[in-house]
Amino acid sequence: MTHEIIEDLQWRRTTKKYDASRRVSKDDLNVLLEAMRLTASSINSQPWRFVLVESDAAKQRLHGTFTEKFQFNQPHALEASLVILLGHNPRYTRDDYAEVVDNGIEDGRIKPEDRESGFRSFVFAEMNTDENGDTRCWTKAQLYIALGNILHTLARLRIDSTPIEGLDTDRVNAEFREELGGYWCEVALAIGYHHAEDRNASLPKSRRRMGSILLRI
Repeated sequence: MTHEIIEDLQWRRTTKKYDASRRVSKDDLNVLLEAMRLTASSINSQPWRFVLVESDAAKQRLHGTFTEKFQFNQPHALEASLVILLGHNPRYTRDDYAEVVDNGIEDGRIKPEDRESGFRSFVFAEMNTDENGDTRCWTKAQLYIALGNILHTLARLRIDSTPIEGLDTDRVNAEFREELGGYWCEVALAIGYHHAEDRNASLPKSRRRMGSILLRI
């Protein structure tokens, strides 16, 4: 099958080794950031915060959070062009959704006099809030929609990437507590350009066969 979407997805590989001398351009980064902002989410909740680890000082901080268990990911902290910490809101409330509603008014989607009716969709957040006010199962699911969108955008830009769940989450969240501002990070994404020694870049793409994953009825 030949199509630009398929070509993007066929091109993409998880990078195992980055070329530390190459950096993502400002223009490409701006495209990526806007694509991140435009990601879809349930009830347009957008329950996320993205922290870009791009300065040398911030990279050293991230590098220091890796434990022995996840040392295979540690080089990415310094060698990738940057690493994005993806945080989700573990206690998403009506006050958080108010920002969405008020943005809708500002953008002309909701009339000012209809502000209260704009909260009707919040019932879906309430359905996913436990007795202790915890929403992380729901907000983490939304975050992975953003991750998928980011991965495809990077593929379109021909920028390499590595999703990183191999994090010491307690250390990462402690180290970047101020930047995350109450959001919780359990996954990060390194981006940049693969090194010539990255063997994974030239391996054939391999996925389950269509008949194994799809049923038409």
